[in-house]
Amino acid sequence: MENRSYLIIDLKSFYASCECVMRGLDPMTTDLVVADAARGRGTICLAVSPSLKAKGVRNRCRVFEIPARFRYIMATPRMQLYLNYAAEIYGIYLDYFCKEDIFVYSVDEAFIDITGYTAMYHKTPHEMARFLLDEIERRLGLPATCGIGTNLYLAKIALDITAKHAPDRIGALDEASFRATLWDHTPLTDFWRIGHGIERRLLRMGLHTMGDIAHAPYKAIRKAFGIDGYLLYDHAWGREPTTMAEIHAYRPETQSVSEGQVLLRDYSYTEARVVLVEMADQLALNLTSRHVVTASVTLAVVYSSRPDFFLPPASGTVRLDTTTNASSVITDALKTLYARIVLTGYPIRRILLCANHVEPEAQQELSLFAPPEAETRERARQQTTLALHQRFGKNALLRATDLLAAATRRERNEQIGGHKAYGNQETVEPRKNLPALRRAAGAAGAPA
Repeated sequence: MENRSYLIIDLKSFYASCECVMRGLDPMTTDLVVADAARGRGTICLAVSPSLKAKGVRNRCRVFEIPARFRYIMATPRMQLYLNYAAEIYGIYLDYFCKEDIFVYSVDEAFIDITGYTAMYHKTPHEMARFLLDEIERRLGLPATCGIGTNLYLAKIALDITAKHAPDRIGALDEASFRATLWDHTPLTDFWRIGHGIERRLLRMGLHTMGDIAHAPYKAIRKAFGIDGYLLYDHAWGREPTTMAEIHAYRPETQSVSEGQVLLRDYSYTEARVVLVEMADQLALNLTSRHVVTASVTLAVVYSSRPDFFLPPASGTVRLDTTTNASSVITDALKTLYARIVLTGYPIRRILLCANHVEPEAQQELSLFAPPEAETRERARQQTTLALHQRFGKNALLRATDLLAAATRRERNEQIGGHKAYGNQETVEPRKNLPALRRAAGAAGAPA
């Protein structure tokens, strides 16, 4: 088998670095957090700059957890700005690699299969990594780290564990070096795909390191973790057979479309029902935009957590009479399900909807009880709504319920991922020649 080389590049504190660069500040020396001050001191920081992390401020902390002695900039999230930066970075990768050899893992991370490129560019994997990090910083002023591996897993581990301790922010691993240097590494949660729950189960089995897992009886690992045990055992040996081509070729057996919302305060039963109607209509519009239909929808409602009581989430699924993406049918079904499974008198904090097992409209079943022209008219209305949203913005056409005090749709239409798309009006404008501004800012991180 051909020896392969993979890179994974991660933008350091991506959102915070974007905000620093837009202000002409050095992302590596500026104390900055990305958080929406309008949501109060309990809001989560979406990103913390590297210099604040070095002072002990953990990523994804809440604002009130940052020690009062620290002086820092609080930047309102601008999600569209970050997505624009991510697109520019992807464009840099496309300047040197085919899209078939790139897999965007998240907004700030991407895998690249460089196996066929090292000879073409006359560079070693390490030189290729260094070149790309320098190119990103030269063009956009953003710092990045890189992991190099002989498979995708080792590249990710090199990034997460090794690169952060390397002076040049580049880490590299093969199977031999992985076993030699990381078999005794702790905690286990530093390794990809091992969360705190899996770690607790492993510790109960007497397995404290990856070396322990590698030498444990395979049958015991498989029995305890099922198919995940197979992956866990392979990863303990530094093995990962999946290739970039297999990732791009993967197609799930079933697909779903979902809507989720965390409410900014405790909602009453009646208020949450208003939000449910908004979300049901948006779910139907999403199905229409994708030209798919569903035969069942699932609802999950999470109650607010309080010291004096705890209620498990309410959840249920309802089958529709026929496959559809009609808003009226989906909304009525979800309202009926809501009334059946959700308790009145208890505060609600989160609502999740899911259209299950979606399939193309061409495969839609016809109902024997509802006239097909009614659904045809509703689909045409939804398609017109989508066209108006695309041309004039999502708030150009609203329902009357969207104007109720409890409604959230107007605000969420101006958000991406539940956060402001463009920040506040007073936020700084984009700056040109960002690398030059960053150099001019100097080591102290003073504004350019």
